[in-house]
Amino acid sequence: MKRGFYTIMTAQFFSSLADNALFVAAIELLRSRHAPAWQGAALVPLFALFYVALAPFVGAFADARPKGQVMFISNAIKVAGCLLMLVGVHPLLAYTLVGLGAAAYSPAKYGILTELLPPSQLVKANGWIEGLTIASIILGVLLGGQLVGPYLSAKLLAVDLPWLTTGIDRPAEAAISVLVAVYVLAATFNLRIPLTGVTPRPMPANPLALLPDFWRCNARLWKDHLGQISLATTTLFWGVSGNLRYIVLAWAGAALGYSTTQASSLVGVVALGTAVGAVVASMRMKLDQATRVMPMGIAMGLLVIGMNFISNVWVAAPFLVLLGGLGGFLVVPMNALLQHRGHNLMGAGRSIAVQNFNEQACILLLGALYSFSTGMGLSAFAAITAFGLLVASFMWLIMKWHAHNQRHHHVELERLLAIARRDDLHG
Repeated sequence: MKRGFYTIMTAQFFSSLADNALFVAAIELLRSRHAPAWQGAALVPLFALFYVALAPFVGAFADARPKGQVMFISNAIKVAGCLLMLVGVHPLLAYTLVGLGAAAYSPAKYGILTELLPPSQLVKANGWIEGLTIASIILGVLLGGQLVGPYLSAKLLAVDLPWLTTGIDRPAEAAISVLVAVYVLAATFNLRIPLTGVTPRPMPANPLALLPDFWRCNARLWKDHLGQISLATTTLFWGVSGNLRYIVLAWAGAALGYSTTQASSLVGVVALGTAVGAVVASMRMKLDQATRVMPMGIAMGLLVIGMNFISNVWVAAPFLVLLGGLGGFLVVPMNALLQHRGHNLMGAGRSIAVQNFNEQACILLLGALYSFSTGMGLSAFAAITAFGLLVASFMWLIMKWHAHNQRHHHVELERLLAIARRDDLHG
């Protein structure tokens, strides 16, 4: 791997670490203010809101300037969202602004991989960056849980700054103040990301002119016989995974009686399994073999339902590791295949923006349904059953879709797979 790749990974690690710790801190902040349960569930879809609303623009924005600079600006927006929480702005509104920073960050984070590395290293690079991202999820939720826990929060709140009254008097607020420093550290690494030598594509003078281009790119990827399968799979995976993070927290409270600090450790356990699965997939899978992993999506959905029958943490931990491992092994090769097709069809930044739009729209839709259902009294156990059935049934439909393509578009699929195989060997 090129030296710049490791700088990208380091910046991504700290940014993602803060994102996941902030999620836990925001939940605790809402609970400390006695907010209704639906507001905690609403954090997930609100974080996804700008991914969907600005999808036509953030990809072009990422392609219009050096991607390290885009990542720096994005982290600055996240810092602003944290500061708004600290000055009393409603956590849902401030967390939505953090989602804006994340929406701008993602096309640059993934798009720079196709600029910096040859196609033969894309699966490996995705495996490592996803593995590191998931490691940051593990550490992030653990960090967030510990920062709002009684031990660390007491020490943080005891810090007295001379001549400065911060107004920070809740454990969650003390945690958020620490996470501001983590975002600043990530931004520092963003400034050290090297230029890739790829000529930026300037944005049009009228940003609304990007809308037709975006929808053409979206339609083009959905019409591609490999792109549509990989896009459908990753959209479903991230739509469910994005909400499963909150559902595991709710399930741990209902089934195990865990506090926010204790429940955050189980979210980390799922992420640990996903990291292992991602790294194994990066070492064993080739780009042209990506569609072979789809049956794991059905198995993952059925395992989600199995959570309802667990009431012992010693059973839950290995079960959640296995659940995460299947997800990691599923998503890495499919994500690499999607990046490969998108890069060939329309360019890195635009293809990642299309991918984010579809995935985050799924998160937004499922999260809104879950938040609404929570407000109407749906239990965590019922939500888990619904999500598991959703994953298994839709993955089965996607496999049938791919089988239909193989029967009716065999020549075209062979040509596309030959391109992927050639780039994997000679990129």
